[in-house]
Amino acid sequence: MQDIDILKDVLLQAVRQAGALVLEKFNASFEIAFKDSINNLVTEVDQASERLITEIIRSSFPDHGIVGEEYGNSEAASPYQWYIDPIDGTVNFAHHVPLCCVSIALAYEGTVLLGAVYNPMMNELFFAEKGKGAYFNDKPIAVSEKSDLHKAFLVTGFPYVFQENALNIFGHFLKMELPVRRLGSAALDLCWVAAGRFDAFWENSLQPYDIAAGTLIVKEAGGKVTDYEDREISVDGRQVLASNGHIHEAMIREIQKAIQ
Repeated sequence: MQDIDILKDVLLQAVRQAGALVLEKFNASFEIAFKDSINNLVTEVDQASERLITEIIRSSFPDHGIVGEEYGNSEAASPYQWYIDPIDGTVNFAHHVPLCCVSIALAYEGTVLLGAVYNPMMNELFFAEKGKGAYFNDKPIAVSEKSDLHKAFLVTGFPYVFQENALNIFGHFLKMELPVRRLGSAALDLCWVAAGRFDAFWENSLQPYDIAAGTLIVKEAGGKVTDYEDREISVDGRQVLASNGHIHEAMIREIQKAIQ
């Protein structure tokens, strides 16, 4: 395995430089295009951010694999895979809403070792190294201690294409009179669970680059991450439930009620 400190330095360099680019362009004019639906946007800044991140990684590790949102998978047959979301929360970014971020993770043989999520508009950098804890702007963070679901503060997201289950689960928690937010960035949602701002997050139809960094940060902050049936997920898991751990079983029970 390569030196973890060198890998960490490259990851942090990439996320900070990409964040600086995103911040510079945040209030500027830029081109917006649509992908497969009216809600699935891409801007020229997304593309420029991913090119910048890829160049930084390639300059140090030309043989590593890269999975990016805008330019897809590289063909490198390497045990190292980088997961890049150049702007998570593109719809927010396109409308000049500062709830968006750059998310980068590094996995070795399928296990995520490092993850960083950076919102430059709010100057918030979340980082985790497997087995070494989670940090917010270089200070250790931990999930909340709340153990009563009925007092929980929840956050979720919705897929680009309507799914009845997503609406049913959302409505179920609203009927329980729980406060639920929808911020528009899964990576930030996960980090805010890790920091104790929210007590739990759920969403489905996610991609590896959406969750690879954020799920590591939650786990290293003491939280729990599974699918809706309490099964451990890999970086490819498209259905995610992340919580402080204390309300995890209760969240699963209520989600299953909503689905059934």
